[in-house]
Amino acid sequence: MLWHRLSCLLVAAVVASATQFPLVHSSVKAQNVPGVGFAADQYDAGLFTPLGDLSALSTDEFTTLSHPLFPNYNVRIKKSEFCDGTVGTYTGYIDIQARHLFFYFFESRSDPATDDVIFWTNGGPGCSSSLGLFMELGPCRVTSPDNATFNPYSWNEKANIFFVDQPIGVGFSYAEYGETVSTTPEAAKDIAAFVAIFFEHFSQFKGRAFHMAGESYGGRYIPVFAAEVYDQNAKLVEAGLTPVNLSSIMIGNGCTDWATMVPSYYDMTCSPASVAPIMDISSCVRMKRTVPRCQEALQKSCVDAYDSFGCSAANLFCSAEIIEPFFDSGYNPYDISRLCDGPISDTLCYPVTKAIGAYLDRPDVRKQIGVDAFVTANFSSCNNEVNAAFHAADDQMFPTQFYIGALLERGVRALIYVGANDWICNWVGNDRMLHDLEWTGQEAFVKEPLKEWTVDGTAAGLTRSAGSLTFATIYGAGHMVPYDKPAESLKLTKRWLANKEL
Repeated sequence: MLWHRLSCLLVAAVVASATQFPLVHSSVKAQNVPGVGFAADQYDAGLFTPLGDLSALSTDEFTTLSHPLFPNYNVRIKKSEFCDGTVGTYTGYIDIQARHLFFYFFESRSDPATDDVIFWTNGGPGCSSSLGLFMELGPCRVTSPDNATFNPYSWNEKANIFFVDQPIGVGFSYAEYGETVSTTPEAAKDIAAFVAIFFEHFSQFKGRAFHMAGESYGGRYIPVFAAEVYDQNAKLVEAGLTPVNLSSIMIGNGCTDWATMVPSYYDMTCSPASVAPIMDISSCVRMKRTVPRCQEALQKSCVDAYDSFGCSAANLFCSAEIIEPFFDSGYNPYDISRLCDGPISDTLCYPVTKAIGAYLDRPDVRKQIGVDAFVTANFSSCNNEVNAAFHAADDQMFPTQFYIGALLERGVRALIYVGANDWICNWVGNDRMLHDLEWTGQEAFVKEPLKEWTVDGTAAGLTRSAGSLTFATIYGAGHMVPYDKPAESLKLTKRWLANKEL
């Protein structure tokens, strides 16, 4: 999900009570400074012994993993037999001194010994990856507080997969003394360290193709996280360790470049870009006259030269003229083919999110997956304070497509897929962003026409591809493609992992 506080760019917001996360305050900034250079020496001296295999883990207690290159980080991990009884399931915490990030890990249903590894995060900023796990692409789907059913379309059909609650304050992640993380580059350091520790300890995954995936604000997270993993590899090699085999990034319905996304809201509501126009004619005429002024203001104050005051003014203007009229319509911002089901501030237009929260509030579930006793509050899918901190830092305004271009130039493949009915991070804005993306394959990519891709002989969406960049839409899907179109989502993922054309 991508959502914003009322004072920021969008009106829709999931209002998570601040009292539910009393440990997150703005007074203390997180410190995460990796160690350097001594890993190989410690290997030689016998001071560091990797755990070796997931089979060594216990279901009764956590095993703590350390790494000489990252002295401020530990990983606690245990077996947790829930959700998918057909595969190995593990949960734990990434401990950064007094900060703790919760994660789930599921082995592949096909061949965990050889299948690729996927990292997944939801967006927000501030939303838990439990939404991706229990509502979209995970091994089980929560349908009621008392029931989690087997998902035959889970991405772990052909991959080992992580779901991480990040940054601090999201889901079951917490800080003991009020530390916060409020920018994507800060969050990236924690994720990259975790990835290195995991691969170094569990040698069965060393050298395995690794894909970093996410949706919505993941369009900001994933390129930066992947860049941090890529750059960190140089330090691992220097220390005599095996680098992480970063193979690709996968971004679903991402908001990667806000300056090209905002004007696309007119196209999605006032033209048949996806469905028939849903806004009244007078509103569309006003929006059409406003779009050029909005684009000019965003370009001048947010892109060409960043002026925080001017950029905020541009965003307020664009929000009032282009964004707010949509929310007044009552349509679902995550799927404009339907009205919002319930208050957006309470359910994100999807009542199942309440069931997920109630399921994760069950004491037996928390005990089974090893949620720290320090976490006593009711589960919240999205954290309002984390969201506010990221937007106060203007994190969303950075043109993150630069990271995608840099990764492409270094041989990391990129898949940008978008549910055609999404409004908030829509296909029109993503298509424009990719057309403007500067990299050596830009000309070839732009020249490629959109063409249909199919699943079992039926058209599933549109796609274009050149070199290591692929763009795809999915017909009939909204913001959460695996939720709306599970079979097409899994087929898309399996073809991508196999490095096949869609």
